[in-house]
Amino acid sequence: MFVKNWKQVTGIAILILAVAVFSVAWGAKNGKNTGSPQGTKYKYGKINIPGKDGSLCGAPIYIAYEKGFFAGEGFDVNLISADTETRKIGLNNGTIPIVNGDFQFFPSIEEGVKVKVVDGLHKGCIKIVVPANSPIQSAKDLKGKKIGVDEIGGTPFQVASVWLENHGVVAKDNKEVTFVPYGDGNLEIEAAGKGDIAAAAIWDPFGSLAVKNNGFKVIFDLATDPIFADKYCCFLYASEKVLKKDPGKVAALLRAYHKAQDWIHYHPQESVAIISDKKYSAITDKELAVELVKSYHYPSLQEQNPANVQANVLYFVKQLSKIGYLKTKDPEKFAQQIYYKVQL
Repeated sequence: MFVKNWKQVTGIAILILAVAVFSVAWGAKNGKNTGSPQGTKYKYGKINIPGKDGSLCGAPIYIAYEKGFFAGEGFDVNLISADTETRKIGLNNGTIPIVNGDFQFFPSIEEGVKVKVVDGLHKGCIKIVVPANSPIQSAKDLKGKKIGVDEIGGTPFQVASVWLENHGVVAKDNKEVTFVPYGDGNLEIEAAGKGDIAAAAIWDPFGSLAVKNNGFKVIFDLATDPIFADKYCCFLYASEKVLKKDPGKVAALLRAYHKAQDWIHYHPQESVAIISDKKYSAITDKELAVELVKSYHYPSLQEQNPANVQANVLYFVKQLSKIGYLKTKDPEKFAQQIYYKVQL
């Protein structure tokens, strides 16, 4: 009797154990928490990162997301759409820990937005183009003319201003040129083609597509112009609030970005394929997109150089101060204030 009952008890115990093991395995397979505190899968939990603007500039974000680099560093990333103002607000209050941006953020920092430059992202992605039959060949030829940009105060606007001012054309306050904003790059190119504006200062791929498909001419290329060549046009900005509260979180994000930059550096064709297939950017010409991605010089892990980033920050602070877009009287001090070297 004892043996019989013992066998029954043992059988029931084995059955219960088997069910428990199956439940744990099934839960793990389906991503469910099975007894550990919520969020142990991702050390830093869920975060929002702007990454739906459709530009090739966002390639490291798309690749870090798709290749699992964010997840590998402990982040459950939610890619969101966010305009410049939304990004500033999110960075300021810490709800957005990091964004890619350019030196148009420098005046915002001067005005009190609590963010720091923590890294460089890539180089040249803006061109100024004119129609094939345009007589305009240089900055001086644009004096008295209209120039299209995406927004007043945006990066193409600031890049064009720096370029013009360095060639003796006063751009501030529309003194010797008039900037005209177009919210759609296609409309900006169309306006240039019709003669409504003399030139289009514009993000890739719009300028490059206009050259390839419509015979436009490039009169300025951010990637090759002596004023800008070999310098970062896009940086990574981190929330000062997040940096103070958890610098390790920002360090982990930078490691994910670095892995993505490195992957793009060695796999430009595959990167474009992912960006196109996942519809992050409306790429109609993959061959051109690959050329552009290569021209941005995403650094490999071996090429990462914080000193170079800091030097680029100082360079553009001086350029923007020179043309009156920054109020600071001490560019060196301001550059030191806005750059933060993250310990990786």
